[in-house]
Amino acid sequence: MNAVFKKYIVVILVAVTVLWSCSANRNYTRPDLKLPENYSAQTTGDSSLALQNWKVFFKDAKLVALIDKALTNNFDYQQALKRVEVYQSLAKQAKVGWLPALSAQASASTVNPSGNSLNGISLSSFLKTNHIEDYSVSATLSWEIDVWGKIKNRKEAAMADYLQSYEATRAVQTSVIAAVADAYFTLQMFDAQLIIAERNVALSDSTTTIMSLQKSAGQVTSLAVQQAQAQAQTAKLLRAQLLQSIQLQENGLRLLLGDYPGTIDREVYDNALLDSVYATGVPAALLSLRPDVRASEQALLAANARVGVAQANRYPSLTLSASGGLNAFEASDWFSVPTSVFGLASGTLLQPIFERRALRTQYEIAKTQREQSVIAFRQAVTVGVHDVTNALVKLKGTADQRTFAHDRVNGLETAVSNAQLLFKSGMADYLEVITAQSRALSASIEESIIIRQQRSAQVELYRALGGGWK
Repeated sequence: MNAVFKKYIVVILVAVTVLWSCSANRNYTRPDLKLPENYSAQTTGDSSLALQNWKVFFKDAKLVALIDKALTNNFDYQQALKRVEVYQSLAKQAKVGWLPALSAQASASTVNPSGNSLNGISLSSFLKTNHIEDYSVSATLSWEIDVWGKIKNRKEAAMADYLQSYEATRAVQTSVIAAVADAYFTLQMFDAQLIIAERNVALSDSTTTIMSLQKSAGQVTSLAVQQAQAQAQTAKLLRAQLLQSIQLQENGLRLLLGDYPGTIDREVYDNALLDSVYATGVPAALLSLRPDVRASEQALLAANARVGVAQANRYPSLTLSASGGLNAFEASDWFSVPTSVFGLASGTLLQPIFERRALRTQYEIAKTQREQSVIAFRQAVTVGVHDVTNALVKLKGTADQRTFAHDRVNGLETAVSNAQLLFKSGMADYLEVITAQSRALSASIEESIIIRQQRSAQVELYRALGGGWK
């Protein structure tokens, strides 16, 4: 018996070794992305702006405090963190998938067959009893040998899913940071526009007062006073609209912070010029810096591993099992050792033959999903390159626009002063004064919008390069 048992063990080990060498696992190879060497816009150096910590990138201390609060309380970010915990648990389970399963069982039963049945007559004749008792306690060990790499691929897929969720959380973090910064800069823009509106209200009221005095002196008509009053009402209307926009923007920003409506503490609007040259690195750096690209590649790794799982499901599976314990027909003999001890060992080789095309369909679907993941990965990289390039274009465009807008504002403010002086001296009419004030107001508002667009483009470049998660 020992010689036969050893022979069976040797045969099984040889079979496992041969089958193991035929693993269905397919090693991952990154698709050829054919990335451009540089972005279309002019960039500097090999380093990337994304390597800066967000607390260093943003210079405004109050903005940094708001972002820090958002990364603690933002609802989207909290949901993303919980998704990571789910996939982390699944990855932990997959890590021990190659271990055998062990279960224990205890049972007690009694059977009272009919006295007229074959079992009842047999019991009465041979055992002199009318019922059967059975008491058993046992443990079963079952171990599936990972012949084709099925369990290994499951583990790789679960780990890739976990890493994908982790990178997706980083992507949410960068989005939250960008959203808070953009909302903050928009709020500061409204503050600047409110100052402009207040200044124009005061200027228009002064002009109206002057024209009212001149009307009393017979120097201008009622039409001039009405035009001046209309200009003052335009500035006051803008002020009311801005006060509403500021409150709504504050509430929107507090929602990003996971807080109820209220005010936002912020710095005074700073219209200092921004940098004109940015270190973006090369497009290939997006593969390691941009979280959504990294998450997309992890999804591809998971899809690749699932192809191996689906392929291995079509091949034979080898399962070794053993069970043992105590069994007796009477409770008094249940734990009588070694008389009540029993044991069983077996090996099962299961080959699916006809599963109504289910396994083949699963394999084909897995391959198609892998191809979809390849496309999604390439798309993520391509979108990333476009995002960076577009942000650079916006930065260059808004920088040029800001120069023109600033010069225009200076010229129109000078025109307002000159028009007032000429009007007081009788060398200009009231329409020239009102027109100059109207144009100066529009130009100042437009300049503040361009400044906000420039700051938003700077934040977008930082996010597009993959900054914000370090």
